[in-house]
Amino acid sequence: MKLLAVRRLLRIQRVVIRYRLDDLLFALPLPWWLMGLRYAMPWRWLPRKQLELSRGARLRLALQDLGPIFIKFGQLLSTRRDLLPEDIADELMLLQDRVPPFDSQHAIALIEEQLGATISEVFSRFDVEPLASASVAQVHAAKLKSGEEVVVKVVRPGLKPIIAQDLAWLFLIARGAERVSADARLLHPVEVVNDYEKTIYDELDLLREAANASQLKRNFEGSEMMYVPQVYWDWCRPKVLVMERIYGIQVTDLATLADQRTDMKMLAERGVEIFFTQVFRDSFFHADMHPGNIFVSTIKPWSPQYIAIDCGIVGSLTPEDQDYLARNLFAFFKRDYRRVAQLHIDSGWVPAQTKLNEFEAAIRTVCEPIFEKPLKDISFGQVLMRLFQTARRFNMEVQPQLVLLQKTLLNIEGLGRQLYPDLDLWSTAQPFLERWMRERVSPKTLLQNLHGQVEQIPHLAGMTRDLLERMSQPHLSDPPAPWQHKSDHWALRLLGAGLLGGGATLAAGAVSLSAPAAWPAWLMLAAGLYLIVRR
Repeated sequence: MKLLAVRRLLRIQRVVIRYRLDDLLFALPLPWWLMGLRYAMPWRWLPRKQLELSRGARLRLALQDLGPIFIKFGQLLSTRRDLLPEDIADELMLLQDRVPPFDSQHAIALIEEQLGATISEVFSRFDVEPLASASVAQVHAAKLKSGEEVVVKVVRPGLKPIIAQDLAWLFLIARGAERVSADARLLHPVEVVNDYEKTIYDELDLLREAANASQLKRNFEGSEMMYVPQVYWDWCRPKVLVMERIYGIQVTDLATLADQRTDMKMLAERGVEIFFTQVFRDSFFHADMHPGNIFVSTIKPWSPQYIAIDCGIVGSLTPEDQDYLARNLFAFFKRDYRRVAQLHIDSGWVPAQTKLNEFEAAIRTVCEPIFEKPLKDISFGQVLMRLFQTARRFNMEVQPQLVLLQKTLLNIEGLGRQLYPDLDLWSTAQPFLERWMRERVSPKTLLQNLHGQVEQIPHLAGMTRDLLERMSQPHLSDPPAPWQHKSDHWALRLLGAGLLGGGATLAAGAVSLSAPAAWPAWLMLAAGLYLIVRR
């Protein structure tokens, strides 16, 4: 891996020199000691041919040459027009679906190899010219023999060696940063790269993308907010995906959206609601929501519906992360900064010895100025920078499992800024969070949790019985008689169900209605006490 990393570093250096990216770097206001690095770069001493390309085009072409990881970085940057000059943002937008395609004959050969049939045997029509091309795959329009209009997605050949080289270099940087910097250790860079490694390799498996798309389609079945195209499983393989062709307007085509009189306010608000629905209701969210993957239906412009494609990257949260995030956001929207600070300490994200008052004051200083402002007047870049500075002051650790969520939130915020700059992000999100918090402690949810815990009783009782038998009678090797197993099993099931029902009844009037996760511990305790008495 070290050899691959060195080779990749040399490749990056060649691309930097070819497109004069060092000129873009040294045009920034840098410290004097960094500016002095110009004289330590040998290629800057030599005469250079003037490139007849804009700075945005040079950056875009460099990212394209460097491969999928760098292209995805450019896609993310393209949504942050508040952080980039207009000319650079316009160029980076071309990375979303206009990456140069690879040879169509290679694509056809790969499709036929994967499907085990010729193109003419599967499709009545197949467009050789790609419909779109992105960092990992390209898409061809086609028509199945059964008459359905479809798109055929095929993975670019030879990606894995390039990705392996990039990841090797990223791992070296991350490990080096952790060794030399205490601030870097708080960011867990190695864990972040590990998560990204899993994500990028998952994206190369189109069967996984097909499964993600099917799940997302079920989650929004019949929804007026979002539509997900149908997957044709009979023709899906690890490197080929066949799915329904959709017709819509790209979400950044503001002129066409305006021509059909799209309700832009509702479109922006529905984007926010879709994000929170995926994160909190489903714990399954599309984590690659750059503009190239989002379209708007032309059917009802007065009630606009999103169309989501490319589900290769999805994220999910544990119930603990969901609960923590929701309580933080809810307290944040209520401007209860003391509660936000306390939640950070309780979760272990900041050290337990942190002074609550100081941490509360720091959070208030960062967050208070952005309330009651429309999205167009908020610089999330500056807010995030100040939050990171606050995090370093209080030794707050970045949680790697939330990296995809943070990336998705930046994409959503960037889209909202383009669609409807006057969107009030807080008033749109707050009612959804309030409703979700109420549903978590509703009788229906408590009954569902109760049912799930009852189903665990036989398993927990069996584990407890086996453990206690091994501890109390290690010299016996003969197993108990079958009738003994059955009597123990049913007795423990009834006892556990009675205890669980009583606990749920008591909990219904208690303050902490949202603590069903503690019930298995009570069940194990009850089962253990019962076995001890019975023996």
